[in-house]
Amino acid sequence: MSELLQLSKTIENLLVQRNLRGMAQVQPALAPGYCLRAAELMQQACSAGATVLIGTGFPVGDTFETDGPPGAISLYRALAASGAKPIICCGAPLSKALAAEYTVHELPIGEQGLAQAQALLAQTAPGLVISIERPGRAADGGYYNMRGESISPRSACFDDIMEQCNCPTLAIGDGGNEIGMGKVAAALTELNIVPAVTSCDELIVADVSNWGGHALVAMLGKLRGQDLLAGIDNMAILQYLSEQGSVDGVTRENTLTEDSLAAAEGAKLLYDLRTLCGFAP
Repeated sequence: MSELLQLSKTIENLLVQRNLRGMAQVQPALAPGYCLRAAELMQQACSAGATVLIGTGFPVGDTFETDGPPGAISLYRALAASGAKPIICCGAPLSKALAAEYTVHELPIGEQGLAQAQALLAQTAPGLVISIERPGRAADGGYYNMRGESISPRSACFDDIMEQCNCPTLAIGDGGNEIGMGKVAAALTELNIVPAVTSCDELIVADVSNWGGHALVAMLGKLRGQDLLAGIDNMAILQYLSEQGSVDGVTRENTLTEDSLAAAEGAKLLYDLRTLCGFAP
């Protein structure tokens, strides 16, 4: 087994070791090495200077949750630093919150958006599309949160972009109701959720979706010989989003937490990833 494949498997296991929502049971449905394969696709996009669309933003009431955007920001910064042209795709109010500092495409709320998806793809011709913690379309065409409650009226559609693009697709999720989980549909049957059916080329499962995003950045950095996580301050990003009205997806409170876990847990995960890749001091 190659060193990179072994590293990928170690990181994949690290990402699901808490097994907060059953992702450790889902993981065996994926061929080992998915973090490495996903990072290689990112590297190809960077080498080509390609546009990369990053979909994120899970609605909670009239705002957005803390899981997803930090991972998207981590991916955005790494891709931009490595030669790609990232665009974050999300609905309001997250789109408004991020627009001052990042290139953002606002997705329409409460619409399926097929025509809009085709127009965006024609305009940007992406070399890669990534979804991180975005609600995925269920078999009935609706969108549901972890409690099985319908969030369709507040959800923007990124599924059509994933399905209509002519490039590789990556997805990151932590519960089974996110875009990409259609890839492991048979493994979701015992989870107490309304599963998403939208699939992807490579799926990363994690206890917290942000952590899956950071893992891909770590692997991309390993491939490039750069510590691409060095400038990611988990607390600072959560504080920035909190000031924009974010809430924890589990508690629904405006706190500096990710799926009810303290920011320090995410900071430790970042350090562990950098250590595994040989970058931490």
